[in-house]
Amino acid sequence: MSDKTQIRRLPERGIDDRDQIDAILDEGFVCHAAYVTEGRPVVLPTLYARDNDRLLLHGSNSMGLARAVRNDSPLSVAVTHVDGLVVARSGFHSSANYRSVVAHGFGRLLTGEEHVAALDLIIDKLIPGRLDDLRDSTPAEIGQTAVVELMLDEVSAKVRTGGPHDDDSDLDLDVWAGVVPLSLIAGEPVSSNDLKPGIEPPDYLNPYRR
Repeated sequence: MSDKTQIRRLPERGIDDRDQIDAILDEGFVCHAAYVTEGRPVVLPTLYARDNDRLLLHGSNSMGLARAVRNDSPLSVAVTHVDGLVVARSGFHSSANYRSVVAHGFGRLLTGEEHVAALDLIIDKLIPGRLDDLRDSTPAEIGQTAVVELMLDEVSAKVRTGGPHDDDSDLDLDVWAGVVPLSLIAGEPVSSNDLKPGIEPPDYLNPYRR
């Protein structure tokens, strides 16, 4: 563990098991990438996929993240799942149940066949089975799309589970305490209104699961 990945606030919530870290990353598909441009910090939400020991961040070639990588800015990428609101008997102990991963490093813009393969991999990770149904991307489309590779060399995770940790002196208060569970649930696919008649949602989308 490096100085960048050391958890100082509530370190008992830290997770260093790589399988758990990978599971948190694989469940998500939106990350927040922080970088420095013109002397100021910027945070950008973007799609991503994990491929073994690296994250692949998807975006436009003209986006600030791609420019920052070209200028050798360090990156910090965060993925968070909020699993519940922890409702305590005091504001101080109210919290949230969550699973989060933060990765640090320097990104690399992929080019050539590596770039094309990464674009396909992101599609396949986000919607398994979809790639076989798509037409090939045009050179212009590929040229407008960037993939930033961030190796998972410096990565940490933090997890909170369970109910509120109220002070013993508050336990006799006539105030409800507990957890409000939260989850992200995919609904039924909604067909585009310009579909040809008879085209039904593919099996891999009905239902969609992470």
